[in-house]
Amino acid sequence: MNLSRGLAREQDRIEAVAREYGLTYFPVVFEVVDYRTINSLAAYGGFPTRYPHWRFGMEYGQLSKSYEYGLHKIYEMVINNDPTYAYLLEGNMMIDQKMVMAHVYGHADFFKNNVYFAHTNRKMVDAMANHATRVRRYQERYGVETVERFIDACLSIEELIDPGSVFQTSKGRDDDKSEDDDKDVGRLPAKSYLDRYINPPEYIDEQRRKRESARKQSRRFPASPERDVLSFLLHHAPLQNWERDILNIIREESYYFLPQRQTKVMNEGWASFWHSTIMTQRCLSDSEVIDYADRHSGTVATAPGQLNPYKLGLELFREIERRWDRGQFGPEWEACDDMATRNNWNRETGLGREKIFEVRRLHSDGTFLDEFLTPEFCARQQLFVSEPSKKTGEPVISSRDFQQIKQALLFQFTNGGRPVIELVDANFANRSELLLAHRHVGVDLRMDWAVDVLDSMTRIWKRPVRLETCRATKPIRLGHDGEKSTEEQLDGETLEKAS
Repeated sequence: MNLSRGLAREQDRIEAVAREYGLTYFPVVFEVVDYRTINSLAAYGGFPTRYPHWRFGMEYGQLSKSYEYGLHKIYEMVINNDPTYAYLLEGNMMIDQKMVMAHVYGHADFFKNNVYFAHTNRKMVDAMANHATRVRRYQERYGVETVERFIDACLSIEELIDPGSVFQTSKGRDDDKSEDDDKDVGRLPAKSYLDRYINPPEYIDEQRRKRESARKQSRRFPASPERDVLSFLLHHAPLQNWERDILNIIREESYYFLPQRQTKVMNEGWASFWHSTIMTQRCLSDSEVIDYADRHSGTVATAPGQLNPYKLGLELFREIERRWDRGQFGPEWEACDDMATRNNWNRETGLGREKIFEVRRLHSDGTFLDEFLTPEFCARQQLFVSEPSKKTGEPVISSRDFQQIKQALLFQFTNGGRPVIELVDANFANRSELLLAHRHVGVDLRMDWAVDVLDSMTRIWKRPVRLETCRATKPIRLGHDGEKSTEEQLDGETLEKAS
């Protein structure tokens, strides 16, 4: 820790206030760094050390140029770790540092207590350093370009993991059950003299065909669609030991960052809720009020056509606290359809603070918005659905309907707005080819990106890879064999394209 006496004193003060409010967290370690260092940390995802790869240099270059041109300024950065590491930008005013520290304690509480972070590695700073050492060793042994090309292929599919796998437990199978035990499956109970009428031969034959079809389906590899494509490749792709280790590194880091994508609105909203509460109620001097208002308004400002997760999360947590303080929940509240009564509803239950702590612990962005977004909240926050104007291309309001607003938000924050891809067959057409399926929900894939990803996957699987999806509601099957791409209309017409 390299804090000045003044900053150390303010940290102790803010930490004590945070504990009084009920926040709990791992020990928080602050470091003051210059803008070059904080840009480097941002390029590495907040970590001081990552495995060597050209993409980190590209991100650092973009951040440095953006800072030099005055397009952005990173005020804080915090890492989900035990202890929790956070960085302050050198040269900021004391009011900035105090606000950032209060914000960080909100994040630290969220990291420790939200259920979606419960399975993350709390020693990830050490793990990242270990990953970097192993990758450098492989580069020395096999060459930088060889290793980087394989990392490129792995990074192209780093998000093909199963968000729900960390909550699943393995299910046992009834291995003692023989095939003969179910030979009469489908036969209806009947007296012997009525059996040929109740269970005619054609009915029994149909049941046997269904049973055989189900058995063939159960022997499919994998037996059911696999969401965690990285895990499947890790266990079944023909990889060398160093390649398998790198793929495992990419998968481990992807699962570590997954909860941050799942809780962006909640996490930033919770931190903003607490920095505003701590600062305005306990830690703000009279001379700092104007500067604080300026900084806070910049944090929660909303640009035209864009959604600010800080603003949305903060206001929704405030709405939940207000509603539960006034008793605006439960069957009686839901059954009330008189607007005047609802507006004046106040049972003075005082359960708001308890409720938001419960919400912080149990929810992700999808369930948070699905359960607590209301028509009244959307109206007060002036939320709407926008789309580009056909004439100017600028965003214009297309709807203020609550259901459309809710669906648009849920679509954006379910799976992080990313497409859902599943592996359905690892022996497609009996040629050991991979077949993936896109769970299409109305938005087409970018075909050029999809083809590039399939090309990358062939480097891992060492065999052709195919993907079933839709383009303009028409089902198609994309493919790549490592040299050229194919596009097949599922009605049988095949179009080949040079890659």
